[in-house]
Amino acid sequence: MVRIRAFENAAEVASQGGVSAYGRAADGTARVRGPLHLSTGQEAVPAGVCAHLKREDLLTSTHRGHGHTLAKGADLARMMCELFGKASGFNGGKGGSMHIADFSVGMLGANGVVAAGLPIAVGAAHAQKLQGQDAITACFFGDGAINRGPFLEALNWAQVFQVPVLFVCEDNRWSATTASAPMTAGEGASARADGFGIPFRKVDGNDVLAVHAAAAALVAEVRALHGPRLLHAITYRVKGHVSVDPAAYRDPRELQEALQTDPIARARADYLARPGADAAVLEAIEREAKQEVDAALAAADAAPWPEAEAAFTDVQTTGAGTWR
Repeated sequence: MVRIRAFENAAEVASQGGVSAYGRAADGTARVRGPLHLSTGQEAVPAGVCAHLKREDLLTSTHRGHGHTLAKGADLARMMCELFGKASGFNGGKGGSMHIADFSVGMLGANGVVAAGLPIAVGAAHAQKLQGQDAITACFFGDGAINRGPFLEALNWAQVFQVPVLFVCEDNRWSATTASAPMTAGEGASARADGFGIPFRKVDGNDVLAVHAAAAALVAEVRALHGPRLLHAITYRVKGHVSVDPAAYRDPRELQEALQTDPIARARADYLARPGADAAVLEAIEREAKQEVDAALAAADAAPWPEAEAAFTDVQTTGAGTWR
């Protein structure tokens, strides 16, 4: 959780051209290229879930996917390079924040289209089943995605064909700049999963131990080929929709209440309340995360830009015109 928070805090500053040494380029532009969607306050969900995933397991993400990518084991420095648009990034600087993918750790990609990761995850899980693989797919999505058609189609297909997929709804209560509750009928993702006959667990998504325990049970059931499962994690996104969004449309009292449930602060307090707890251990974790992020920023700043010719690689041809 601390690594994710440190990474996103640094990326936020770099995207705004702020006071960091790596914030603004010599020509006055921000270091991070393209939009940056932060998951600050939601770190307990990817940390608690991905702790149970093996390297060969697959994962799909959202446009807010830094935490999922890091929790799955992706290299932090290469991800920073991708955000900076550098050639040494995961996708050669072409994907940016919203389209990071690292197949080497099973991360099939962040996705700029809301709910688009759901059918991709189901397709990947179906392939795992057909190939007889001892692996599963985890699919992260937000509460805004449950009002889109791909959510219903994905859950239906997963249940009909009993594919090994764990759906994880990060219910942060906001869909871009609109509160989710007034435009969502019923009780949310878990109730809709129940309508498809998919077993689910609803959990406090800001309690990493609760997420960890619930995910452990669900992952075990999916691995045992009992079909799809859904984890409904109630959390909160404390930053705006993108890094330059002050979220002035949000009630300040709501934000202040949410800050009192910060997952990292809660985990720290829980640890320190235990017999034999050593605050120096936590300080070392935070110090190491900061050092790792500082090194990643320096690496991204020094990394080369893609060659112009790279624009013509990784392009799919549809064969348009060849039929003539």
